[in-house]
Amino acid sequence: MGYRRRKSKQDKLIEEQPGNEADVKEPEQPSYSQLSRNIEYLTKALKHSNDLKIRILNEGQAALLFFETLSDQEKLQENIFTPIENGKFDSISKLPNGKQTDDLEEALKVLLRGHALYIEEGSKSLAYFSVTTTYNRSVEEPENEKVVRGSHEGFVENIMININLVRKRLEHRDLTIKYFRVGKKTNTNIAIAYMDGITNPELVKEVEKRIKSVTADTILSPGFMEEFIEDNPMSPFPQTLSTERPDRVIANIMSGKVALMAEGSPTVLILPSTFFMFYQSPDDYNARWVSGTFIRLIRLMSFLIAIGLPAMYIAIIGFHFEVIPDDLVPPVKSAIDQIAYPPFVEAFIMVIIIELIREAGIRLPQPVGQTIGIVGGLVIGDAVIRAGLISNLMVIVVALTAIASFVVPSHELSTTLRLLTFPLIILASTLGFIGIVFGILFILIHLVKLESFGNPYFAPVSPLRIQDLKDTFVRIPLFKLDTRPKDANPIKEQSMGESREWKRNGKSKKSKQTKKSK
Repeated sequence: MGYRRRKSKQDKLIEEQPGNEADVKEPEQPSYSQLSRNIEYLTKALKHSNDLKIRILNEGQAALLFFETLSDQEKLQENIFTPIENGKFDSISKLPNGKQTDDLEEALKVLLRGHALYIEEGSKSLAYFSVTTTYNRSVEEPENEKVVRGSHEGFVENIMININLVRKRLEHRDLTIKYFRVGKKTNTNIAIAYMDGITNPELVKEVEKRIKSVTADTILSPGFMEEFIEDNPMSPFPQTLSTERPDRVIANIMSGKVALMAEGSPTVLILPSTFFMFYQSPDDYNARWVSGTFIRLIRLMSFLIAIGLPAMYIAIIGFHFEVIPDDLVPPVKSAIDQIAYPPFVEAFIMVIIIELIREAGIRLPQPVGQTIGIVGGLVIGDAVIRAGLISNLMVIVVALTAIASFVVPSHELSTTLRLLTFPLIILASTLGFIGIVFGILFILIHLVKLESFGNPYFAPVSPLRIQDLKDTFVRIPLFKLDTRPKDANPIKEQSMGESREWKRNGKSKKSKQTKKSK
C-alpha cells in the first residue's frame, strides 16, 4: 500500500488549507486612491513595456490598462469603450461582469493573464475582467496515438478546451477540477482532474503537495513538471503516463487516478502509473477481447525483443556458438567471416545509424522525413553490407529490434527500451548469456523497487494481485471487469453490477415456457 510516509510540517499546512487558493489575505501592495500613483506603480513594475496600453477615460478621472498582445480588441470595444460612449456606466460599481481587488500585485497578475484593468480617481478598488484573445487549433486525433476504432478527438494547447473535452464525456457531479499556478516567472496554469468518491484522498493530497513544492522559475508543460514530482527521476522508466487522448484520460480517472494538465500543452499526465499501463491502448477495449488480448501479448513480447535481441545475437556469436542448429552454422559462418569488426562494434554502429535515421525523420518535414526513413534505411543498409562493415544478420537483428521498440503505444517507454539495449549489448559482449541474465535481473529488481506516487510500479505482478491480472497480460471481456485496479488504492473498488442479467432472465423465461408447454 502507498502513502505510508510520516507527515511533515509542510503536509500539515497543506491539509489545513481549505482549497487551492489561500484564504482571504492582506494585500501585498495596497492600491492608492490617486489614479496617477496606481498607474505609475503598474507601469514601473511592468518595466514600461511598449505593448502595455493605457487609455484615459471620463476626462482624466479613470483609466483602462491592458496588454494589446493579450487582449481581444473586439471584446474591449464591445464591453468597455462602447458602454462608456453610450454612458451606460461611469464608475466601477456599474462595470459589467467585473471583479474587484485592492491589491496592486494581484492587478499585475491579472493584467499578465489578458485581463483589462479599470482604475478610477479617488477609489482604491481596481476592477478587472477578461478580454483575453486565444488562438486554438482544431480538435484532431493525436499523431502519436492513432487508433483503428474509437474516438478521434485529441487534446489541444488550451487547458479550458481540454477540460471541456473531459467534462463533455464525463457528465457527473463528482468530477473535480483544481487549479494551481506553477513557475515563478512563467506563472503557468496547472489543473488536476479526479473523481471524488473514487480517487483516494491521500493520493490527491500527495499530488497537491508535490505540485505546490515546485519552486522553479520556468514551467511550460507537464513534461517540465514530470521530473519535479515523480518518485525517482534517475530511473530510465517513465513513472507518469502521458497521453493526448480524452478517452484514455477519462478511463484512468474512472479507475481512481489523477490527471494533470497544463496551459499551452496537449499532453496530460496520468498519476500514478504502472509499467503495464504503457502497453494498454484504447484499441484493446474497442476490439473484441480475444483480438485485444492477442495484440497486447504481442506488445509485451516486444519488450523482450527490443531490449534483448541484439544482446542475444552477440552472446551466441561470441560465446555460445554451439546453440545454433547444425544446418544454420554454414550460412551464419559465411555471413560473419568477412566482417572486420566484432559483433559488439557491429551492433553499436547499426543501433546508432537507426537512431540517426529516426531522429532525422522526426525533425524534417513529414514528406521528406518519410522519404529519408525509407531511402536512408535501404541505401545505408545495403551499402554497409556490400562494404563488408556489417553482416546481413546484424542488419536483420537491429531492424527487428527497432520495430519491436516502436510497437509500444507510449513514446517515453519506447525511448527507454532503446536506451536499455546498450547496457545489455555491453554485458553480452563481455559475459555472454550470464551477462544478459544479470542485466535482466537488474532491470526486474529495479522495476519491483520502483514506485509511482507511493504505489508499486510493477503492480499487479509485484505485489501479486491475482484479481488485477485480468486486465494486465490478457484482457478478459468487459462485463467481467467489475472491479477497479488496486494500484491507485481507489475508495470504491466495484465498478459495475451484473451487466448481463438479461441473459440469465432470458434463460429463466425460456425454462418456464418449456415447463408450461410440457
